[in-house]
Amino acid sequence: MSAPADMSMAHAELMTPTDTARLAAFAALLADETRAAFCLALLDGRAWTAGELARYAGVAASTASEHLGKLVAGGLLAEERQGRHRYVRLADERIAHLVEDLAAHTSPPTAADGRPRTLGAAGASSAMARGRTCYDHLAGRLGIGITEAMTGRGLLRQDAGFALTDEGLGWFDGLGIGLERRGRRPLVRGCLDWTERKPHLAGVAGAALCRHALDAGWCVRIGSARAVKVTPDGERALEELLGIEPGTLR
Repeated sequence: MSAPADMSMAHAELMTPTDTARLAAFAALLADETRAAFCLALLDGRAWTAGELARYAGVAASTASEHLGKLVAGGLLAEERQGRHRYVRLADERIAHLVEDLAAHTSPPTAADGRPRTLGAAGASSAMARGRTCYDHLAGRLGIGITEAMTGRGLLRQDAGFALTDEGLGWFDGLGIGLERRGRRPLVRGCLDWTERKPHLAGVAGAALCRHALDAGWCVRIGSARAVKVTPDGERALEELLGIEPGTLR
C-alpha cells in the first residue's frame, strides 16, 4: 500500500531547488497582464513589432520593450531585427499551445455583469469565437466544426489521442495538401480550444489545412485580429468535402 507514496516521494526528490526556481520564474513571465496580452496577440502566428504590441496593450514603448526583453530571455518569444525594427513572435508551437491551454482555463473578458464591456468588444469576441487562428491552425467554432466533421467521416481518430486514418491521409493528398513528416513536430495533435473548451486539430496537418484554407480563399482574416471569416467559396468547399452546413459557420 505504500508504493504510491514511495513513488511520489521519489519523483519529488528528482526536483531540485534549481528546478523549482526555474518553474516559478517561467510561470512569473505570464503573471503580468501586459506580457500575457502580448502572448495572446502573438497567437495569430505572425511577427509583430514592439510598437504594434505597445499600442495593442496600451502601454508606453519603453514599457513594452522591457516586457519583451523578459519574454525573449525566458524563451517564450523569439526576436529578429530588420533595420530599425524589432520583430517578435512566439518561440514555437509548444509555446503557442501552452498559452492557448492556459487561456482555455479562463473566461473571455467581460464586464462585472457578465456582458462584454463595449459593442466593439462584443463584436470582436463573437468573431473570435466563430473562427480564428491559433498560432498556425484553425480554432473557434470553425476549427471545432472541421475537427468533428473529420472525425465523423473517419478521417481523424480521437479515441486514443489524435491520429489521421489512412482515409484521412488520402483526403489531404486528394486536396493537394502536402504533409511534412520528417520534422519533430507531430503530424496531428489536439489543442484545447480557448472558447469552445473542446480539442481542435493542430500539428503539421492542422497548420497545412489552415494554410490551404487561407490560400484557397476559403477563409479571410478580419482586420488585425486573429479572427477569420469563412467565405462563400469556403462554405461550399467545406460542405462538399466534410458535410458542414454553411449556417453553422456564420
